[in-house]
Amino acid sequence: MRKIKSNAIVGQSGGPTSVINATLAGIIRGCVGNVGKLYGMQNGILGVLEDKVVDLTWLMNNEKAVSGLVDTPGAALGSCRVPLPSDLDAAVYSELFQKLDSYDVKYLFYIGGNDSMDTVAKLNAYSKKMSAGVSIIGVPKTVDNDLILTDHTPGYGSCAKYIATTVAELWADVSSYNVPSVTLLEVMGRDTGWLSCACCLPKYFFGSGCSLVYLPESHFTVDGFLGDLERELRQGLPILVGIGEGVGTGDEESVDSFGHRSLAGIGKALEREIKNQLRCKTRTVELSLPQRCASHISSLTDVLESIEIGKSSVNMALDGLSGKMAAFVRRAGEYGVDITSVDAYLVANKIKYVPKDFINSENNFVTERCVDYLAPLILGEKKVQFKKGIPNYFELR
Repeated sequence: MRKIKSNAIVGQSGGPTSVINATLAGIIRGCVGNVGKLYGMQNGILGVLEDKVVDLTWLMNNEKAVSGLVDTPGAALGSCRVPLPSDLDAAVYSELFQKLDSYDVKYLFYIGGNDSMDTVAKLNAYSKKMSAGVSIIGVPKTVDNDLILTDHTPGYGSCAKYIATTVAELWADVSSYNVPSVTLLEVMGRDTGWLSCACCLPKYFFGSGCSLVYLPESHFTVDGFLGDLERELRQGLPILVGIGEGVGTGDEESVDSFGHRSLAGIGKALEREIKNQLRCKTRTVELSLPQRCASHISSLTDVLESIEIGKSSVNMALDGLSGKMAAFVRRAGEYGVDITSVDAYLVANKIKYVPKDFINSENNFVTERCVDYLAPLILGEKKVQFKKGIPNYFELR
């Protein structure tokens, strides 16, 4: 008698990336032949609570659509930033698992960052407490690269590639004028400087680009910053400077549902200081959302790894694991990664900072060790499908 396969459900949470859907595609491919039906949560865990669940089973037999999903930025299923209560007796848990049971779901995959791993850990704790028999696996993603216990995160390499490319192109523009000026490039990263590190790559590779780069981990001071600029400006040439959004607090600061600072405006705040103190022509370029959704210039390494970590997450669930997050382990020697599992509760709400030996002694650039870490992650380009001159992306919803 044929064994009836259990069903699976997948959701996306937190800030989208240019490869978060590549991970979703990997999960879909991993489910082929291994699950009965595959469902998708619309807007993360809210999709289950609000009965906004879509049947994705048709995608398991449609490789053309799945390939289109790989190339598409943003969260195809929709995202959310909703924390679950710490009290496992809260009514929301019984409601969630009753709804999962109504779909006969035995495997749950949640793609997200450290806040999403908090959700994975809590769902797993409740599942174990109630002997619900649902295997819950966290699948990492974040352009910030701030998850612990993994060498890097899907989404980081592509975002870093976009930033490094933008620096090279900006330098070609600002250096057109042989007069002293300062252009500040503000990049994402929240409390860490992993993305700021990418501003240094053109200088290391080609000798031009950002001459100064500041990370939140750089022990930044305005006086030290202005002193660095004064020294550079003595050459009478344009200066391009990379600034992480977490350097200082800027003009605006709010707190999201997880209690994280929402940072904005450090570039503009420093621009005013430069104009007031150094009397120099200054402008700020804030990359904002384009850096995380520029799928047209995604790192092929990032894309392929994102697919593989999705597939591996399915295998973990099929092997009976739960409460785990898939993670990259870098091999020694020539670049490559293996995929392993770590406890999601150990990752939840933790932050991985840029190591001290990645930052130079002057706190205004990175070291060769940092470049060696980052350089392999941005390699390779995928073939982009254009339609009428614009990238042709796949719409799931």
